[in-house]
Amino acid sequence: MTTVPFSILGLDLALLANLESMGYQSMTPVQAQSLPLILQGTDLIAQAETGSGKTAAFGIGLLTRLNARDFNVQALVLCPTRELADQVGKEIRRLASFIPNIKLLTLCGGVPSGPQSISLEYGAHIIVGTPGRVLKHLRKGALKLDQLKTLVLDEADRMLDMGFYEDMAEIVAATPGTRQTLLFSATYPDAIKHISASMQTQPSRVSIASTHTSNNIEQLFYEVSSEGKRLTALISLLGHYNPASCVIFCNTRQECQEIADTLAAKGFSALALHGDLEQRERDQVLLRFSNKSCSILVATDVAARGLDIKDLEAVINFELSQDPEVHIHRIGRTGRAGKTGLALSLYTGAESYRVNAIEDYQKSPVKLAALDALQVNHKLDLRPPMITLCIDGGRKAKVRPGDILGALTGESGIAGTQVGKIDVFDHQAYVAIEREIADQALDLLTRGKVKGRYFKVRKIQ
Repeated sequence: MTTVPFSILGLDLALLANLESMGYQSMTPVQAQSLPLILQGTDLIAQAETGSGKTAAFGIGLLTRLNARDFNVQALVLCPTRELADQVGKEIRRLASFIPNIKLLTLCGGVPSGPQSISLEYGAHIIVGTPGRVLKHLRKGALKLDQLKTLVLDEADRMLDMGFYEDMAEIVAATPGTRQTLLFSATYPDAIKHISASMQTQPSRVSIASTHTSNNIEQLFYEVSSEGKRLTALISLLGHYNPASCVIFCNTRQECQEIADTLAAKGFSALALHGDLEQRERDQVLLRFSNKSCSILVATDVAARGLDIKDLEAVINFELSQDPEVHIHRIGRTGRAGKTGLALSLYTGAESYRVNAIEDYQKSPVKLAALDALQVNHKLDLRPPMITLCIDGGRKAKVRPGDILGALTGESGIAGTQVGKIDVFDHQAYVAIEREIADQALDLLTRGKVKGRYFKVRKIQ
């Protein structure tokens, strides 16, 4: 496969150096096709899936149009979920790290709007948020979009599915007609054509074929004899394959929570992710799953949309989706970046029509497997490899990841290789530690200082 370097785009040298430091060696297909059009100022419709590199595509584009000396909102990225908005915001911050004093605000529900309004009073260059919360600040007058240069509708198909069209239309009406509008969508239904016609001007269109193929994902379907046997079958799958990281998809919030609770009661490291969780709970669930202190995430489609978990070993469909396209999106979360993945699906005889629909959609037969052929290991160590420690101090206390790492690995400390992912929020920070030395790390952080101060530290379990 031919690789295309970012250097052919004529980007600022500091941006190119930053991309290289972030590990961006060459452009992904969506970046190679869309960035030349974005940099020309053209409106764009890009059909591309999660994990294709689209965030960097529109992030690079909006940064090239940014005037760092102007603290009016110049770029707005709308996302369907809080989780996706958080991921997009973090990625754009990394991309913008070469520009001094760039201010990006994330505006999402689930947290008080008051502090967000106060932050808006001081100005911002980039807003990333969900339609509902962005519209709330717009109606209150806290958010002004009259100087907007770039509008991004990320995962526009999902925003429409979630009923955000009216909110999006009202937000777009408050922006200048001269703006550039970039629409990214995994699918291209008639509703996307309608929203493009109403919000874009002569857009170019690019379409990227799925990178998740049968070549790197082993997909197996298991028939269960009845609904009552589904949970037993799930436990057998986990006991046979023992994935280090796994997302289990359910069709309802209630089912999602019940399965996570049942698995946890049986000793599995499982957490639920669905719309009934408070924002702080959702943040902790995602954080623990991404830093390997939780092995199994049980999620609904809406909650999991936009998640890009690295090195996801397996996806299990507890129930098949009614939409074969959703099924393809589900299994496409494993087997990324050239790695192999495992996709396991449970179905009853009454759901065989859904299996047939998947075969028609992917234009190839599925592979059936037998549950009684599974060899379940009952002596598995079900504990995750890491434990998360929470420090009651974050960005507001000037705590940085390097400060935490230094406190852990300083004189008489632990090895840096035993420290996992470090996440710093406004008022708290989280660090993943290898399970065997978690107590030692807790003692180091409790007795020692971070950034010259003592902080309360506790395990999150």
